[in-house]
Amino acid sequence: MFSIVSKLRPNNSFFSLTKTFIPERNYAARKGTRERKQKKKTKKEVEVKAKFIPHNQRNKDALLAARPILKVDDSARPLPFDDVYIMKYYRWKVYPFHEAVESHRQTHHPDMYNEPNSHLLARIELNMQGEKATRFVEDFSRIAAIPHKFEHGDERAIIAFSKTASVRQEALDAGAQLAGGVDLIKQIQNGGVSLQNFQYIIAHPDILPELVPLRGVMKRRFPNPKMGTLAVDLTGVTERLLHGISYSAKKDEHEKDFGLVEAVVGTLDMDSRCLEENFAALVQDVYRMKPKREGTFISRCLLVSPPSSEKFKVDHELYIEVKDDNTQKDVEDDGEGERVAL
Repeated sequence: MFSIVSKLRPNNSFFSLTKTFIPERNYAARKGTRERKQKKKTKKEVEVKAKFIPHNQRNKDALLAARPILKVDDSARPLPFDDVYIMKYYRWKVYPFHEAVESHRQTHHPDMYNEPNSHLLARIELNMQGEKATRFVEDFSRIAAIPHKFEHGDERAIIAFSKTASVRQEALDAGAQLAGGVDLIKQIQNGGVSLQNFQYIIAHPDILPELVPLRGVMKRRFPNPKMGTLAVDLTGVTERLLHGISYSAKKDEHEKDFGLVEAVVGTLDMDSRCLEENFAALVQDVYRMKPKREGTFISRCLLVSPPSSEKFKVDHELYIEVKDDNTQKDVEDDGEGERVAL
């Protein structure tokens, strides 16, 4: 900044105006000041720019707020005092198993839905909270052994390995599609037999060393005692894989502590006692996956039978055998974030 001082000086009888510039600041700005201000200005301009949001993620918070909560805890609600009431204001009625089955049979009668052989599904809601508050139980898939067989409609081809001819024959008699020993392993290595045609691979421990070269081909299906596919009793393993209840437990995308299992336990034309025993076997198998923490793992069980939308709550705690945590069955991580135990 400068100030102007004017002085009058004589010049040949004329006066001339002389201007003198005197600086008011006798120092320069600190080094880098201009660059620092420019960077600050550029940063503000970048922050002002709107971030692009894909169309399928816009208003996501509003959509999640309007989404119904999956976890249901009606323990604080009063019990219904009449036969007719608004369900959302009262506790769910707990039905005896045989009564719930009979209610579904009435709606599937030939006079109504006309589907007396419809599947009976168990909808099991899980608390997927892990041992720590920030950890959750990984998704898992299993096959539960059941006492009463029914037509599930799934394709389950089984290949069995053993050095003993009698064990191989027992597996074939139980329902395995193919059984063999060392010769069968060589055929697979030469490409004569494809493992892609089989959903399950089981083996006797006596042939495990010879199976090691096929580990790269079998990958996660390689026989393992934790998965129940490496055992001495190949007959029992075959029957469980062929006739058991196949189910998967998966966490919700947004509510990580909520998991759901939906599995068929039989058909409505089966005896109610058989259906109840199959349901008990499924509940007990699911409960084996409970993490080592206090609190409930199975929060609610409902019986559903399509095409009807009716849901009947049953008391699952009647079928749970509480055991020590050390006796819970281990499972194996498949390396892709999903636990698989057969």
